[in-house]
Amino acid sequence: MLTINNQYNKNDTIAAIATPPGRGGIGVLRISGALSAKVSKIFLKKIPKIKHATYLPFYNMKGNLLDQGIVLFFKKPYSLTGEDVLELQAHGAPITLNVLLQEIISIPNIRIANPGEFLERAFINGKIDLIQAEAISDLINARSVQASRSALFALKGDFSKKIHKLLYLIQKLRMNIEMTCDFSEENTHVIDIINMKKNLKKIFLKIKKIQNLSKYSNLLQEGIKIAIIGKPNAGKSSIFNALSGRKSAIVTKIPGTTRDVLHEYININGVSINISDTAGLRVTRDIIENIGIRRALKEVCISDHVLFIVDSSIDSSNDIYKLWPQYKEFALKLNKKIAVIRNKADLSKEPIGIIDNQDYPIITISVNDNSSIDILIKYLKNLKCLQLNEEGYFIAKQRHLYELKITKYHIFQGKKILRENTLELVAEELSAAQKALERILGINLNSNSFLNEIFSNFCIGK
Repeated sequence: MLTINNQYNKNDTIAAIATPPGRGGIGVLRISGALSAKVSKIFLKKIPKIKHATYLPFYNMKGNLLDQGIVLFFKKPYSLTGEDVLELQAHGAPITLNVLLQEIISIPNIRIANPGEFLERAFINGKIDLIQAEAISDLINARSVQASRSALFALKGDFSKKIHKLLYLIQKLRMNIEMTCDFSEENTHVIDIINMKKNLKKIFLKIKKIQNLSKYSNLLQEGIKIAIIGKPNAGKSSIFNALSGRKSAIVTKIPGTTRDVLHEYININGVSINISDTAGLRVTRDIIENIGIRRALKEVCISDHVLFIVDSSIDSSNDIYKLWPQYKEFALKLNKKIAVIRNKADLSKEPIGIIDNQDYPIITISVNDNSSIDILIKYLKNLKCLQLNEEGYFIAKQRHLYELKITKYHIFQGKKILRENTLELVAEELSAAQKALERILGINLNSNSFLNEIFSNFCIGK
């Protein structure tokens, strides 16, 4: 069991409202620690049956009825935190929940939980590992079906199992090498070297496979960014509203209506897409509009894909270099994928559809025609960056990816050193690789600040 010394007492019983602020059908109050049963006796007048949902009245300290609802009681170690846990499911009135919470924490040695402290206790007591704790955060913050599914894989332990298997192989090989160093004979030594090479290669390939399964981590967590840009009155805001299904952007016939960047999230292929509407690109003396134009160009720089909107009733050219003189500086140089969207086909009488240009596609639409928007969405669905057809991908944090990179480096170094038959140094490389994997799982951690940084990102009540 891991012991972590913090400024607050880890032996305290903790309590917190586990549901989001505001009114709702249900409000959940969670208590964890040795005094959970005492809280039950005071506020429920009894200890409910373990692991059973019980409908009971809730009282205040004076014995006055406050509310009634479902109660769940778990005895340690058979709970999320590994401690006694009491959960009160009251009606979602903030005043009732706050009164209950304030009275509960008035009992000596009971305090409000710190952010993420329930999960931190679960980790400390061996109920979950660090990957699973972080997966809960990813699941809560998931913006798409794919992100939710991938976070669930990690929460179930799929990612942890792969790391544990890898850790076992490294530990086993390191122990064999250390034994070979201590008790080797010439004949068996040669055989061991051959097997060691095979095992190091096997471990190296397994690391690469795990890295491959986590290659879409950023895409699953953040989604992709698509910037909608173009000249004023080309229909950018109308297309933005049509894609988002909301009238977020103001649409007028006055050029320069959009001054700031607007963002909306949509889901395509189970992946979150952050689309942005931007100020029209033109030369102007308007100070505020110029600020908006600079922000539009900045949005291009941080986007994954650009939709350049053209008013087809005015511009007959499809040449992006003529349509947007700054294309080379802001898109081509940064290797941004771009599509030219020729809008207002109802006015220009151009045929609606997609032309696959060698450098960039040209999509002719009318924002007033639903079938045109369907064509645009179909184009987005076929973007290479949105193709996630394979199952088993999981979300890996930056720290996971970093530690996997460190692990692979040490295994690679071990392979190189083994050619020189320097087994002691190979064992050292394996030991370093082992420690990197242990840091992913949260094994043998000595840093309080590291854990505080991870768990403080959770909301209170988790």
